Formats: sequence, C-alpha cells, structure tokens
Amino acid sequence: MQDYPINNPAALNFTPMSLEEREAILSQLNPGVTRTDYTALMEKILREGQWVYNERTGKRCLVIISHTLRYDVDQNRLPLDTTRASSPKMAIMEKVGYWRGYDSAADFRKIKVRTWDDNANKTKAWLNNSARKGVDDIGRAYGPQLRGWVDHKGDTIDQLMTVYDKIKRGVDDRGLIMTYYNPGEFDLGSLRPCMHTHQFSILGDTLHLNSSQRSCDVALGLNFNQVQCFWMLKTMAMITGLKPGKADHTIVNAHIYEDQLHTVIQQLNNEPYDNHVKLILPHHSKYTMDYILDDNGFNHDDIIIENYTSHGRIQHAFSE
Repeated sequence: MQDYPINNPAALNFTPMSLEEREAILSQLNPGVTRTDYTALMEKILREGQWVYNERTGKRCLVIISHTLRYDVDQNRLPLDTTRASSPKMAIMEKVGYWRGYDSAADFRKIKVRTWDDNANKTKAWLNNSARKGVDDIGRAYGPQLRGWVDHKGDTIDQLMTVYDKIKRGVDDRGLIMTYYNPGEFDLGSLRPCMHTHQFSILGDTLHLNSSQRSCDVALGLNFNQVQCFWMLKTMAMITGLKPGKADHTIVNAHIYEDQLHTVIQQLNNEPYDNHVKLILPHHSKYTMDYILDDNGFNHDDIIIENYTSHGRIQHAFSE
C-alpha cells in the first residue's frame, strides 16, 4: 500500500477515460483486419491510452508510455506500412539533411523535403525568438547539433564523423552514440528533437542500432521515423564494411491527437498489403560517406523502394 500522499497537480487533475468513451471509439474498428507493427501500436493507444492535455498544441491526446519496435534490417524488410501512402524517399532525405548539418528549410527543399517549412516559418514561439535569423531558419536543431555540438571549451564536435570513424576502424567503445538532444541550446532551435539519440553496436561482423524517441505523433510521423531508423543502420553498415543487424526503436511518449481519431479509424480499417518491401541503395563502390554528404551527391534518384503498394493518402491532422 502507498504510504505517501498523491498530491501532484498531474495526479489531481487526472480523469481516466471512461469505458463508454473508449468503447465508442473501439466500436468503429472493423474486426478481422490484419495488424502491422505500426497499426498494432495505433490500436494499442486506442485501447490503453489515457487523455493528456498538451499545452504546446492546446489539444488532448491519447498517450501510452514506452513502446519498442524492432526492424529486420538484416533481411532488408523495410518497415513501410501499407495501410496509407507514405513518402519513404522524403523520410530518408530528411535524415540525409541532418547528416549534412542543414540549418535551413530552404536547404531541405532543395532535396525535396518539405517537413521543415512550417517549423521554421509558422511556429509562434520560434517566430518570436530573437535567435531566429530569418525566413527558413531552423536554428541549432538536429543537423547543427549532430555536426557541430559545442563543448565546454567552445570547440565543436562532429558526432557523425566521430562515430563513423570508430565503426569503420572496428572500434566499439560502448559509446557509439549520436544525439541531437542539447538542453543548453533548446532556445536556439525551432524544435526540440523527438527522435533524439542513436547508438550503434558492433557484434562480430554485424552492426546493430538502438534509437530513442522521447515523443511520437504516431498517426502522422511514425512512418517517417521507422524508415529513417532502417536507413541509418543499413547505410552505416554498408559504408563501414559490416553486415546490418537489427534496429530497435524505442518510443517513450506514443500518442494520437484527439483530432486524428477519425482518420486513425479509417487507416486501421484498411487491410495491409502482404508485401516484402525492400530498400535498394547504390552499389558500395559509389555509396560512400563522401557521396552521402555531398550536396550534389546522394539524392532521391539513388533510392529504390521495391515491392511497395499501399492504400491511398490519409491526411492526419498536424499539430504545430
């Protein structure tokens, strides 16, 4: 039994979802539809999630805490959900932009990525931030932290190249970690990182990856994040002469916003296609770190998504 008072404001303001409200949501699901890892997580949130009010967005969302997905990179089984249309090439190129250290939405648009347009130019807190340099500025978020982390002496650390060099030399010091999460510079960027840390591990001739995500808008963004984890491991293994193993992707706060429920139900009622979707990247003689980081190098045309068929696009609500 508890022998201390439950008096935290979060606890005092908490009202569990009623059985009637949950049943009203679940009753809209068609029975017998096959679940993928992605849609199984969405259904789990509907069945087990609790309402949480999010101050940043001014919306309620259904939340569960801690969920891990595993991707079979060793089998080249791309976790690309087919219950709605996705943009896997854009997801990969966004990650490429981080590796290149991009700090402008304009740079991302040059590689056909539009995910940063609103964060750079429409987020109220960032528009009012004196650190913002102007139109399209992202600030010190993601790429600049990866390629130019500033240490206590004022020197910069290139996390990507440090980790890449160690892996290429076969060195696993249990610290093959790249992180975008820098609390000391949150006010210098347009957005705190959601998928914030990646740790590689070498076991024999195989490279593995563990990715950590503090927050995930599951309906809108998980399909991007899954592809990005897969690409990171497959790529890092290819360019360092190792076999790709498994990628484990842990989400701490997995949520669905209230204004997404109707489109989530729509997606969950779509029967997924039974495809073994594959990611095909350039031959290793061409696919190098230099080629990936070259602004005029790796691009959309280098990416082949094989065996991908999906249902149509579903426009899940975006929360600024």
